[in-house]
Order: sequence, then structure tokens, then C-alpha cells
Amino acid sequence: MVELKTLEKLRIEKDRCKGCEYCVALCPKSVLEMSRELNARGVHYVRLIDPENCTSCMVCAIMCPDVCIEVYK
Repeated sequence: MVELKTLEKLRIEKDRCKGCEYCVALCPKSVLEMSRELNARGVHYVRLIDPENCTSCMVCAIMCPDVCIEVYK
């Protein structure tokens, strides 16, 4: 049996992000930060900066008021 691994731990809908930073502040591993680029709303959106240390704990997705983060385990 072949085991497949996904490299993607988070999917972020950057144009839905309003830049509230809840996910950044509450991430227990500090693997998220706000980008320097602007999204379609004209705000800095969240991005994953350290995928290797992301534990897929889902805190970011649960706290996101705009439901723009999906977590994969």
C-alpha cells in the first residue's frame, strides 16, 4: 500500500481575509504572519511562514471570523 502525503497544511483564501490577525495572535506555534502584500480588499492578509512547524491544530481556522483558512492533517 502506498501512503500519500500532502505538503499543504493550510489553505488560505487571501482575498477573503480582512486582516484581523486573530489567527496570528493565537497560533501556538507562531507559524503565521501578515503578508506585506495587499489582497483584493486592500489589506494585508495572513500567510503561513513555517509549514514544517505547523501542527494542524486548527486554532487559526476556528478563530477566523471570515472562514478563510482550511486546515489539512
